[in-house]
Amino acid sequence: MSYAETLASEVMNGYSITKGEAMKLYHEPLEELCSKADEIRKKFCADKFDVCTIINGKSGRCSENCKFCAQSAHHKTNAENYPLLSPDEMLGKARHDSSHGAVHYGIVTSGRNLTDDEVDRVCEAVRRIRAETGLSVCVSLGLLTEEQYRRLKSAGVVRVHNNLETSERYFPQVCTTHKFSDKVAAIKAARRAGLPICSGGIFGIGESVGDRIDMALSLRELGVKNVPVNMLNPIQGTPLALNEVLGESELRRIIAVYRFILPDALIRLAGGRGLLADRGRRCFESGANASISGNMLTTAGYTLESDMKMFDELGFKVGYCDD
Repeated sequence: MSYAETLASEVMNGYSITKGEAMKLYHEPLEELCSKADEIRKKFCADKFDVCTIINGKSGRCSENCKFCAQSAHHKTNAENYPLLSPDEMLGKARHDSSHGAVHYGIVTSGRNLTDDEVDRVCEAVRRIRAETGLSVCVSLGLLTEEQYRRLKSAGVVRVHNNLETSERYFPQVCTTHKFSDKVAAIKAARRAGLPICSGGIFGIGESVGDRIDMALSLRELGVKNVPVNMLNPIQGTPLALNEVLGESELRRIIAVYRFILPDALIRLAGGRGLLADRGRRCFESGANASISGNMLTTAGYTLESDMKMFDELGFKVGYCDD
């Protein structure tokens, strides 16, 4: 048996692989690695597939200096700048997405966090979206407090998103206005409030293979079952504008190894999918089983209609998957 086949068998029998094993696995032949990852996905997740659409609820002027982000006030980009949208505006986009087949809707805002008044406005939007469309709603609102997360849960929020972005070791090379530990603290606050967590990272920002694996192990330790995989789309005006874009094969390799480490997670192909010629089809055959559809925050994506057709062709059962 090959190394990938041996490890896949052990994972499917309940074994948690180590960092050393993941490092060795990372360099195994790609097609077999991806095939075994997809077997693990079928064993633990069957054909369930989670799709969400998102709205950029507050754009630009962010106080944080994340090197990859077009919305940081520290960088000179062409990103839009506008304050928190009204509940009417957030509801309008939700109605549109619901009418085109969406089942899950994410409200994302720029900035380190929201004020209490802004959280109240998001809560109002969530209540109206739940009542008028039936969509499940998640939020990505920065570094909030447990009390704020409890208010959001009471309003009907079903999941909180907060990316670790990269490993704890490499995080200071990506952002210095907040710490990896701040991310972890916010995730734990949301968990204490009774909310499941969506957390992953961005690849192609200069991190090592070891950093990629360390982040997956951190997610496993935190009990995260919903993991966005973002590929850097270098944006003019950011410090990473000249970074080389990861190839499809490298992204498939990352996804496959993440499936070995996080066998029962929703591994979500997110930002950067628009750079892939096949819209991510081969990634969905390499262990991924969730996606963001439609436009991202500051970059274009694919239409919900065309995505739904592809997911059906791949044999997935699309819906909101409870963590």
